[in-house]
Amino acid sequence: MKNKYVFILTLTIVCSLLLSLASEGLRSLKEKNIEIDKKKNILNAIGLNTTSLSNLDIDKYFIDNIDTLIIDIDGEINNVLSIPNLNATENNQTGEVRYHNGGFEYLPMYIDKSKSVIVLPISGKGLWSTLFGYFAIDSNNCSTVKGITFYKHKETPGLGGEVSKKWFQSNIVGKEIYKKDILNSVKVAKAG
Repeated sequence: MKNKYVFILTLTIVCSLLLSLASEGLRSLKEKNIEIDKKKNILNAIGLNTTSLSNLDIDKYFIDNIDTLIIDIDGEINNVLSIPNLNATENNQTGEVRYHNGGFEYLPMYIDKSKSVIVLPISGKGLWSTLFGYFAIDSNNCSTVKGITFYKHKETPGLGGEVSKKWFQSNIVGKEIYKKDILNSVKVAKAG
């Protein structure tokens, strides 16, 4: 009976050690995959098809074409901070994510110089969870929607989960946020 418990304890310790080593050893690969996934979603919001792009192609496109910008609440550009310096806090009731550093609130932006597009991170409450995504608008008029993508949510497949589908996202492309300098916004409503 005693040998059985020693075996279980030894097996538990060895497995825990192996899992910890694997987790630490693969940490940089995991972080790189998260970074590439984020970049893919930003490029998808811009309207690029990333399915045929390699990770190197995505990194190269970002280096060549995408500028990151951080603005404060007053609309002033912050040249000191970078996006990884920002801490994100989610409001669990509204799903709104606020980015802050040192007690000040900021908004990260991605600007595609080659396509004249501004990409903003978005979030909001769905039925079951918070939806996270990126929203792209034309940088020339700051009104025409260029694209939208959602990369994280826990909505029901076939219902709320349809926000991740191309057919849903393409319905918003080309819409105008402003009409005659009046905020029109983009509305999504259930049919009928």
